[in-house]
Amino acid sequence: MTQPVKQHGFTLSEWQRYYQTQPAAERIACVAATLSQLVASLDRNDNAWIYLPDARQCEAQYQQLAQRLAAVAGDLSRLPLFGVPFAVKDNIDVGGWPTSAACPAFTYQADEDAAVVARLRAAGAVVIGKTNLDQFATGLVGTRSPYGAVVNSFNPQYVSGGSSSGSASVVARGLTPFALGTDTAGSGRVPAGFNHIVGLKPTKGWLSNRGVVPACRLNDCVSIFALTVADAACVAELAGGYDADDAYSRVNPQTAPADLPAAPRFAVPDAPSFCGDPQAEQAFQAALTQLREGGAQLETIDFTPFRQLAQQLYEGPWVAERTVAVAGMLSDDPGAMNPVVRDIVGNGLRYSACDAYRAEYLRAELAREINRLLAQFDALVVPTSPTIRTLAEMAQEPVLFNSQFGTYTNFTNLADLSALALPGALRADGLPAGITLIAPAWHDRALAAFGQRWQQQLGLSLGATGRALPAQPPLAPAPQHVRVAVVGAHLRGMPLNAQLTQRQAVLAEQTTTAPCYRLYALADTQPPKPGLVKTEDGAAIEVELWDIPLARFGEFVAEVPPPLGIGTLLLADGRRVKGFICEPWALAGATDITAFGGWRAYRAGAEKEA
Repeated sequence: MTQPVKQHGFTLSEWQRYYQTQPAAERIACVAATLSQLVASLDRNDNAWIYLPDARQCEAQYQQLAQRLAAVAGDLSRLPLFGVPFAVKDNIDVGGWPTSAACPAFTYQADEDAAVVARLRAAGAVVIGKTNLDQFATGLVGTRSPYGAVVNSFNPQYVSGGSSSGSASVVARGLTPFALGTDTAGSGRVPAGFNHIVGLKPTKGWLSNRGVVPACRLNDCVSIFALTVADAACVAELAGGYDADDAYSRVNPQTAPADLPAAPRFAVPDAPSFCGDPQAEQAFQAALTQLREGGAQLETIDFTPFRQLAQQLYEGPWVAERTVAVAGMLSDDPGAMNPVVRDIVGNGLRYSACDAYRAEYLRAELAREINRLLAQFDALVVPTSPTIRTLAEMAQEPVLFNSQFGTYTNFTNLADLSALALPGALRADGLPAGITLIAPAWHDRALAAFGQRWQQQLGLSLGATGRALPAQPPLAPAPQHVRVAVVGAHLRGMPLNAQLTQRQAVLAEQTTTAPCYRLYALADTQPPKPGLVKTEDGAAIEVELWDIPLARFGEFVAEVPPPLGIGTLLLADGRRVKGFICEPWALAGATDITAFGGWRAYRAGAEKEA
């Protein structure tokens, strides 16, 4: 077996290549040697970790992985996370391990994996530790833990952000390629922004919360930290999915686009606040310039409803959700709680059921207004946080400064939005300063597709590892979309292209078929259309590939008139996709235009002759 090497800052694709190079018979042994070495190298005094597994717990995972590998006959493509280590925030259950939510008196032994952990393990991933957090996930700072404040990975005098402080820290330092966090008010985004990594805050209900200690059940999300957008998106697809045993799990309606336009329209808050931090303001303005350079159109909007909704999360009856979540601790052993956390959740006892209903009515009104505003844009772009604070400053104003961090995050789950925190260029003082893209529910894939282009455009180093961004694989086609090859009147700029764009379809790429097709200009069609026919003496024909939401695919097919239909096309690189085909009877009277190589070239020639 090849000797294990240090995979400091490896991305998922690098982990995958590492194991693929090992002899098939030695892959489990390689996983065991590599990850045992990794776990042994972790500093047990590093307070980003609350719990690290012993040799027995590691070995149990390797044995389970061996069984999974045998079940797929050694096919690594069916275990996309084979041997990949990950960390889990310690309010998420790992079967047989303790869950503390950063409160020793609350700690219990988990009977089974949380649903998301089970899904990731089923894909081949291995848990290497449980991470620190603001107690009971109450805070955006990373300092409200009896296990100590997790420091910023760039400057230890500054906060890491929370509540998912440990998960963000271990990813930023390259100890693991991804980690699970949770996000109710921004806990999956603020730590990402403060540590120069990616934080994916999924649509509520996409990733199951079963096996997660609740903070606010109506607004909790399991979030994902990663070094790259591609990795975060991959993990989300594997971890996500409807869970009938989670009362708040939802089925994806499969109507959202797979990508944002090449020149997206982004909303930007009018008069954004930076809490007197000029370097944060300069960093955000620099990011806006880079967005424009990448082709984005930016327009300011009235941020008032977003601000009003953000204030509701902690300044009104919604805080009672946190009170319900920890009611037992609050009544039986309040002294065991962090005093700041105890005071926050204790405030929930001040409100009545009438107050809660009034708060819900206001939330619904503000959320409707926010979604109506965002419907005019492809996404909202905001600073992930308006500022960052030192540990000393946080000790002086723990509530005020925490509230500041939530300026651009607190409203997101209340308004049922998806969000993606992205690293930006470092501030002048060397601290991270990221941006966050926010869009309607289920636009997670579209945000990720744009986010990958953003990360490639900037080419920043990965977290605090100092590693350069490696070449990124394209996002895999999402199961919520159908890739369709169009060859004629549905091409960009052609008369029927709107039948795609009106259904949220987006252009994925331009390519050609395999050289086994002939193209004909059909007679008596309005607008003019071609027919594509498979044959033994064909040629490569130019096509465009469009990703159309699965729920809209039937509508699209219903508009296809005879003699055309939708079948399966073979592309030049061997892929098979859905695409336009033509019934042979329609070729009588048609003109063979194969020599033009595509409909667009033929139409250009016809217009010149005219």
